[in-house]
Amino acid sequence: MTHLRIARPTDDIEALLPFYRDGLGFGVLSQFTDHAGFDGVMLGWTGAAFHLEFTHKRGHPVGRAPTRDNLLVLYLPDPNAWRTAIDRMKGAGHMPVPAFNPYWDQAGATFEDPDGYRVVIEGREWAQT
Repeated sequence: MTHLRIARPTDDIEALLPFYRDGLGFGVLSQFTDHAGFDGVMLGWTGAAFHLEFTHKRGHPVGRAPTRDNLLVLYLPDPNAWRTAIDRMKGAGHMPVPAFNPYWDQAGATFEDPDGYRVVIEGREWAQT
């Protein structure tokens, strides 16, 4: 089975957990502490063909996202699933922000994580063109 891991560093794993776990509903799939100086957590939906990994190397600051257009886009074309995801984010205290590219505001909602990276919950199907 093909599986995609998207990995990026952060300065504060604990600050990201409420956004991705409580807001997006990702489960903690795995985590590690002090693996060659790195701490990390893998988050995702059970059974999905992808997961996210956030790592922190002690003593190595990484800072915030370089732009407001650094996006992770989740396509949820079922209207009920989309609304549930939006409501879960808001219920966890995460409010939508205007998208840098207005295209994402047409059928989606954009949320910014504590590191400044953005997640779009898109309410339509991805169409390969």
